[in-house]
Amino acid sequence: MKNGAFAQSIYKQSVNQMEELDTIRYGEQGRVFAYARAGTPALAVAKLTQSAIPVATANRETVAADAAIGATSVSITFGAAVTADYYKDGFIYDCILGSLYRVKSHEAGTTAVIVNLKEPLRVAWTAASSKATAIQNRQNLVIVQPFAALTSSIAGIPPIAVDINYYFWNQVKGPALCLVNGTWVVGEELAPSNAVAGSAEPLIHATTWDVTIGTVLSVDADTEYGLINLAIPGY
Repeated sequence: MKNGAFAQSIYKQSVNQMEELDTIRYGEQGRVFAYARAGTPALAVAKLTQSAIPVATANRETVAADAAIGATSVSITFGAAVTADYYKDGFIYDCILGSLYRVKSHEAGTTAVIVNLKEPLRVAWTAASSKATAIQNRQNLVIVQPFAALTSSIAGIPPIAVDINYYFWNQVKGPALCLVNGTWVVGEELAPSNAVAGSAEPLIHATTWDVTIGTVLSVDADTEYGLINLAIPGY
């Protein structure tokens, strides 16, 4: 969360990063936005987005060297090459010892990649006992939520169309337009559609994706845009 003026309008995209990713911005009538970066392909207005798909070769990876309490970097051997700063502003954690840290920066590579942290280690990591998992910031390189699978967590709804790699404000709470799939009923819960990418459909447990993204405020026809009281989990 940030107090004070924001450098970028809610209804503008930017090729340059103006805020820290996942910075929270409060608007009128309970609307809340998170600062985000679009992935590939470009994002359409009023379609649900999801976080980038977690990388399997950054899950439970080898800690290449011991790191003592107070250290501000860790050395990790990943399962495949990573590009520099791919996990910047995201998280890295020791899934054996249960300690979580934000990523400040990291170099490119595969073996003994130095990951710099935004805070010092509170628990020592060891090559013998620790396993590291890295995950991107949940608002970095977001994509339209695919209907065929829930491959990551829901990230929000863009109030504008957004070009690839551009930065924007992704709405996460409050009144928002969303692409309609099926027949909505005022007051009922909505889920990400399992038939139409980026749309929302009535939540029916064990039939739709079993996650709620909000409730219906206004009923509109299938394939149109309806008003919902958006409530993305985690915000």
